[in-house]
Amino acid sequence: MKLLDDDAVSERLAGVPEWRREGNEIRRTVAAPDFPTAIRIVDAIAVRAEEINHHPDIDIRWRRLHLALTTHDAGGLTGRDFELAADIDRIAAEHGA
Repeated sequence: MKLLDDDAVSERLAGVPEWRREGNEIRRTVAAPDFPTAIRIVDAIAVRAEEINHHPDIDIRWRRLHLALTTHDAGGLTGRDFELAADIDRIAAEHGA
């Protein structure tokens, strides 16, 4: 997978406004209504991640999920990161987060 240059990253970030760039990663925090919902969101993200073979870093803190995406194999950000970011946004919205 091809690395995105800075202009392409900025352009893609416009399509996922909840996400921010930090170095070679994009990050987002999702606030779920409660802990069980947070776990359901993680489960749905895990299913999607397995489907596309691209896995986020997830830190669970009660009802807050801190997510980070990067394409380790490519050494930075690729289209796969933004594809999964959009999927995570959809999953979070479906669960009221």
